[in-house]
Amino acid sequence: MRNIGVILAGGTGNRFQQSVPKQFFKVAGKTVIEHTIDAFQKNSLIDEIAIVTNVMCEREIEAMVLANKWSKVKKILLGGKERYHSSLSAIEAYSDEECNLIFHDAVRPLVSQQIINDVIKALDTHNAIDVAVPATDTIIQVDNEGAFIEDIPNRKMLRRGQTPQAFKLSVIKRAYEIALKDPNFVSSDDCGTVVKYLPQEKVYVVPGEEMNVKLTYKEDSFLIDKLFQLRSHSVSGAEDLSALQGKVIVVFGGNSGIGEEIAKMAQANGAKVYSFSRSTTGTDVGNRDSVRQALRSVVDQEKRIDYVINSAAILIKEPLATMEPATIETMINTNYNGMVWVAIESYPYLQETKGGLLLFTSSSYTRGRAFYSIYSSTKAAVVNFAQAIAQEWEADGISVNVINPERTNTPMRKKNFGNEPEGTLLDPVVVAKCSLNTLLMADTTGQVFDVKRS
Repeated sequence: MRNIGVILAGGTGNRFQQSVPKQFFKVAGKTVIEHTIDAFQKNSLIDEIAIVTNVMCEREIEAMVLANKWSKVKKILLGGKERYHSSLSAIEAYSDEECNLIFHDAVRPLVSQQIINDVIKALDTHNAIDVAVPATDTIIQVDNEGAFIEDIPNRKMLRRGQTPQAFKLSVIKRAYEIALKDPNFVSSDDCGTVVKYLPQEKVYVVPGEEMNVKLTYKEDSFLIDKLFQLRSHSVSGAEDLSALQGKVIVVFGGNSGIGEEIAKMAQANGAKVYSFSRSTTGTDVGNRDSVRQALRSVVDQEKRIDYVINSAAILIKEPLATMEPATIETMINTNYNGMVWVAIESYPYLQETKGGLLLFTSSSYTRGRAFYSIYSSTKAAVVNFAQAIAQEWEADGISVNVINPERTNTPMRKKNFGNEPEGTLLDPVVVAKCSLNTLLMADTTGQVFDVKRS
């Protein structure tokens, strides 16, 4: 039975208080609806996608489908005034076949692959599926005027509903056929319609996730933006790096640690690797001319550059008040300015080859910590910077991603932390392998990839 992802994007966003419907609001480099459809496009269990929108947004959705090359989007449907009109539009569009309809709010862009997989798997044994998370706050029931408490339900029995909501088409179709004959019909959501009008059909609840939030009010946009920034992906160190054969790779900071291991591994897999560092080639990433000359020297010899990696960084663990101004300036110049110059100077070469830029952050990017004020703030900037230019450069075919390695056994770490217990640090070889795998994921951009010990 085919699995049809139905993206409900018909809302006009009255409560959002912005000039554009909330599904077109941009977070983390893309519009909210693009993030949402990407999640369904990438899911291996989804066979087809239908987008339900309103007539005012139809052209914009069509342009978006073409620009993103969403191969699974087969239908762009028009909804109506109420939410259930969008559901009915999809039901009607697929009424000639029995299939699974997976309804999802376009404004829940953080839906995970795990939730989508769990919902579809549940359809093997159930006909109606909801997604929900436990209610953590006490819920009160008030009187008709909303002024006094009438009841306080047991919180253990309460859940907060999310989407996707999924159904066998015949089940949700029958529920609405009965509901529409009721003159007092008021729709809350699709599961509510099944519960009320097909009470014999039990709705199975799949566990949701707190990250799967909905953009409703303007304030939600700040939360979603931050959640995108904090959401990382895992990348495996797959053994097959044969696709690197013949690729031209530039590694800044390739003289030691992770950068050195990346250079060795890429070269061992047939890539043409050029490493630059202050100690070996006199290359200072904090100096734009120095970066330009390094890249130009590679192009003069190879005529192209496929990938650029910047692992150059300085960590000096010290309270800000006692840091020498020269130390602060050097760290900012290398960790931040260096990243900017590498990106700018790499752009024309990566644009030509449709290549990739790989940057490095640290687990300290998620929060500032004592003794790390300059280092952690520059590493937080790496994530923001990468997400921004990933959006700017996506049309040029350039992927920009970030590697976030767990504590790694590198000379820089030893210099700041001394000898740490064996087995508590990540092997830089593992980070190198995951980094090179990320470069080969040409269709992925603007993401932070975690690398952790098994």
